[in-house]
Amino acid sequence: MKKNSLYKWTLEKAGHKKASWFLGFISFIESSVFPVPPDIILIPMVLAKREKVISYISICTIGSVLGAILGYIIGAVLYESVGVFIIESYNLGNKFNIFKDYYIKYGVWLILLGGFTPFPYKLITIASGVFMLNFPLFILMSIISRGIRFTAVASLLWYFGPQVKQIIENHFGKYTFTFFFFLVLSYALIKFI
Repeated sequence: MKKNSLYKWTLEKAGHKKASWFLGFISFIESSVFPVPPDIILIPMVLAKREKVISYISICTIGSVLGAILGYIIGAVLYESVGVFIIESYNLGNKFNIFKDYYIKYGVWLILLGGFTPFPYKLITIASGVFMLNFPLFILMSIISRGIRFTAVASLLWYFGPQVKQIIENHFGKYTFTFFFFLVLSYALIKFI
């Protein structure tokens, strides 16, 4: 692939008429089972069609909250089968037990913090079900935290879009390598530490 062709391909796909459905789907599964955040799709979509930023924020937030509900159900009803499998597949079993003490003490705050940060939100959604956090409160905190996160990312891209787009076009290879390096490093740290 020649320079910037992956970036151009990503922007083309982000502008596809079905891209919004894919964004919603990734937002949904990321909150319960999938390790890749929707930001990877959200960023090129906002850069490709800045005028649709509100729509993209809404799609990410709604998809993520619906996925969080699935994570809650997995924790509340299917923890022994599906929940344990998901947690163990990320090698978070021991951390989950330590996390339990913090969750019981700071549950609502963990939802707010975890929904806004790159922390694996699926761990929080499943834990919320396992520990039977008040369901309406869980939904409210998920809407707030995920809404703030996606609004912040998309708004910054909307506001600084042309400058960000130019920087990405000039240095896409370096940013892609750096992103995947940190993605693999994060996975390794979670899995093996």
